[in-house]
Amino acid sequence: MNARHMPPVAPLELDSVGFIHRGHTLLKPTSLRLVGCQRTLIMGPNGAGKSLLMRLAHGLLTPTSGSVRWQGEQPAQAMVFQRPVLLRRSALDNLTYVLAINKAARPELTTLPRKAQAMSALEKFGLAHLAKRPARVLSGGEQQRLALARAWLLNPQVLFLDEPTSALDPAAIKAVEDAVQEFHHSGTRIVMTTHDLHQARRLADDIVFMHNGELLEHTSAHAFLTAPTSREAGAFIRGELVW
Repeated sequence: MNARHMPPVAPLELDSVGFIHRGHTLLKPTSLRLVGCQRTLIMGPNGAGKSLLMRLAHGLLTPTSGSVRWQGEQPAQAMVFQRPVLLRRSALDNLTYVLAINKAARPELTTLPRKAQAMSALEKFGLAHLAKRPARVLSGGEQQRLALARAWLLNPQVLFLDEPTSALDPAAIKAVEDAVQEFHHSGTRIVMTTHDLHQARRLADDIVFMHNGELLEHTSAHAFLTAPTSREAGAFIRGELVW
């Protein structure tokens, strides 16, 4: 499906969203509005609250204060984790299983049997030769591409990714980034966490910068990378310790 055929994505609004766990404030009241089909990268040092913010936005976690809501019909969503959750089955069977339990599918594949749909996804992400291999013995990069193939089959309007390239070699990083760009060009909104500035330069349209559980900046990628407004963001971009 190309971008002109993808239904418009409703704006996502976080209104004073906070999260407290066992008496500790992990996310201070945060307001954020994401509009359109941009590639939003959530950045910050370790422990900044990047993954927490994204999981709240996705709905995997419920905020202890504030609200998360779509300004319109809630879109189809998919999530790719830093360490993909894969079944003890072959790469092909991981995909056919997802098709069996989900009603959503890519419109251009609905006339095909499930196995053919799954093979189409494996071919698209360069994994067809690994179709019969157990998913859990694949390399880190191959597992991430399998997770992306699984998400692609579900035809999401919004794709959340939690540091999907953090433990990969350069070739695997490029393969995952190419896949993310494929989603973007098909009209899918991207929300992704990373601490990699080079990756942000390659992928981001806008950047959300987190520090100590607080949203300090949300601006275009160009503005953030060339003229950050907060002391913490400036230190982060210079590669300095952020206190």
